[in-house]
Amino acid sequence: MKPKLLFWLGADFTHFFLSHYMQKKLDADFFSIVDITNKPKPFFDSQTFVNFKKSWFYHDNIKPNQNVDEDYLKKFEEKYDIPIWKLAINERIFYRFYDFHKFTTDEILSIEEQSCKFFEKVLDEIKPDFLITKEPAFHHLELLHQLCLKRGIKILLLGYTPFSGRCMISQKPGIVDSISEFDNIATPGRNIEELKNSLLEKKISKQITSYNSEHTKSNLILFKTAMKYLLQNNENSQTHYNYFGRSKSKVFSYMLDSMLKKRQRQSFIDSNLEKNIDLERNFVYFPLAVDLERNLLIDAPFHTNQTEIIRSIAKSMPIGYSLYVKENPSQISREWRDIDDYKLLMDIPNTTLIHPSYPSEKLLENCSLVINIAGTSAFESAFFEKPALVFVDRGYTILPSINIVNDISTLPKLIRDSLKIKPNVADLDKYVHLIEKDSFNFNWMQFGSSFKNEFYHQGGLVDVDIDKSKIKKMIVNYESIFEELTTAHIEKITNSN
Repeated sequence: MKPKLLFWLGADFTHFFLSHYMQKKLDADFFSIVDITNKPKPFFDSQTFVNFKKSWFYHDNIKPNQNVDEDYLKKFEEKYDIPIWKLAINERIFYRFYDFHKFTTDEILSIEEQSCKFFEKVLDEIKPDFLITKEPAFHHLELLHQLCLKRGIKILLLGYTPFSGRCMISQKPGIVDSISEFDNIATPGRNIEELKNSLLEKKISKQITSYNSEHTKSNLILFKTAMKYLLQNNENSQTHYNYFGRSKSKVFSYMLDSMLKKRQRQSFIDSNLEKNIDLERNFVYFPLAVDLERNLLIDAPFHTNQTEIIRSIAKSMPIGYSLYVKENPSQISREWRDIDDYKLLMDIPNTTLIHPSYPSEKLLENCSLVINIAGTSAFESAFFEKPALVFVDRGYTILPSINIVNDISTLPKLIRDSLKIKPNVADLDKYVHLIEKDSFNFNWMQFGSSFKNEFYHQGGLVDVDIDKSKIKKMIVNYESIFEELTTAHIEKITNSN
């Protein structure tokens, strides 16, 4: 019997291209849920690149101002053990990403109810064997991901590895599917210098910084994008809840305000955050996470207030140690943080706030301990033979030198105990080997950057018409780049039986 594959197709078109290449090599039934704005819809309605047996547009099934059936939501929570509010309250669209629309409790619950019913309807109708998607960044895709896990549907979740240019496919974000093999893996035998060099050569954070730099729009590009936006119809504000309240005047005002805030914040950062760091002191290193990203909102839903976490860490520091907090260079994608947030951090005793340009490698090399909420710095600490603490379970927490903070009141003891730990090189070698074995070459950021530049005005405007001839040309040009990605998905499907 042919496998049934359900693809989640988004604005980045990665999985649309993937579905095209897979259909050429795999005998399966293809279905899709499409999560895009209105202008690209005609392309998906009429495209012939992929023969989907059936497709649904997610936002066509979510209508505004619907009555809420709380009994249904209660039964849904009980049936699948999926807490609705844990996902909804951390949805960036709902609670503080933009200030275009303040969602009421009923509006949020209505969106959740309609999403749950829609996903149940699709899964009941086609009974897919696999959900093929990316790591969820928004609550509705995470809801579908969790629902499929509960129903026993296999997940092929595309995600980054800590090494640039390599990705992996897994059931759960950031956790290698073969993690259970860790204890039985023969040590490849690399020493710490070999491992460290491999990290520094291929460190994913460097590629992310480069990507953000390329797509940080200049004032000229922002102005041109704003003009294009002002001249087009604004239908999404009536049909897509993530566009509610986005009148042209509000959007234009928001853009001008963001440009001004970014300039003011950059000036404050350059004038006040430390660039000359005393590396002779004993210190604990805390790298700030980018606000409103998956690492916090979905992976660490109860640890989103970084200021309060840093304050708790400062309270837990042993005498003789300082806390060094470094701003994330990728925070520029969010126009940096409010100046008042920086001031709050700078006012915490025994805490130094470090400029985003300062090399993180120097801090990793000289610190005594790394504390990270859910990002990759805790993993990188092992390459510098430093212990780490994190607040959520990640794939790398299988390393004995990385412990999880399950109860913040235990931080003082956890920090003291962790300071005594010496990471084992053999453990790191085994875990890196697992990643290497389960990953493959696919420069996702390079593809995403090319697609943004070709269609989305460097990412400044995504509600655009999609030119089929351009897609056809890209499909031809990118086939070799997608080859390993396509093969990896097909292997996962064929080996699952």
